[in-house]
Amino acid sequence: MHHKVVSLVSCFAGGVFFATCLLDLVPDYLSGINEAFSSLGITLQFPLPEFIIAMGFFLVLVLEQIVLALKDRSAGHSEERRALLVESSVQSHDRNGQRYSHHSHGREELGGEDAHFHVDFNSTSAIRAFILVFSLSLHSVFEGLAVGLQEDSQEVLEICVALLLHKSIISFSLALKLAQGKLRRAAVVGCLLLFALMSPLGIGLGIALTETKSSPQHQLARSTLEGLASGTFLYIIFMEILPHELSSPQNRISKVAMILTGFAVVTGVLFIKM
Repeated sequence: MHHKVVSLVSCFAGGVFFATCLLDLVPDYLSGINEAFSSLGITLQFPLPEFIIAMGFFLVLVLEQIVLALKDRSAGHSEERRALLVESSVQSHDRNGQRYSHHSHGREELGGEDAHFHVDFNSTSAIRAFILVFSLSLHSVFEGLAVGLQEDSQEVLEICVALLLHKSIISFSLALKLAQGKLRRAAVVGCLLLFALMSPLGIGLGIALTETKSSPQHQLARSTLEGLASGTFLYIIFMEILPHELSSPQNRISKVAMILTGFAVVTGVLFIKM
């Protein structure tokens, strides 16, 4: 029962992140980078904005696979050393007639080590959890920046209320994914604290930028970072959250319903935000 509830809530989180990416991150990014290119008088013949998103996706893919490959190599060397130790121990005990019992114990140790390695680096790994925190935190800075750049107090209040609802949903979903990422409690608290501080940081930066005129070059640099963040977000959604939850044959209809519910909730919040 507990596993079912966690799985359904995770599907809800997947819907939240999916809607956040397609309806919030990507439109903001495309609008910003197209405005920057227009200000610079640049006409594109190549879909560069979409290419930047793809580079964010592949950047995370390459980095994660490099880390996992290094971990596989390290685990392979460790297993070879363990096998040599087991073989040496088997030979030393064979003289006393204890070969088979000790050899069996060595196999159990190997199996346990392999199982532990698999759990640490499955689809809910700490690596992907940290990537998720990074992409959300970067976007939070830009959202806070939008608030800080506002000069009308009424608009600031409206955006802050919508942002509060939006962040509450995302914070809950983020906390769930961090809890599934096999992280220590201190690491989870630290990640959530970092995420919580990003929007106020962006607001402060926005207020500071109102004192100086933002150049098209600054806008282009900001939009490029947003595009990379959107690509990393897509990776988390389509390579981690949704495949992990939908690969199980249990409660398929309920899972799809929860994904749609999460998507609908964010859609409603974004309508209020408009």
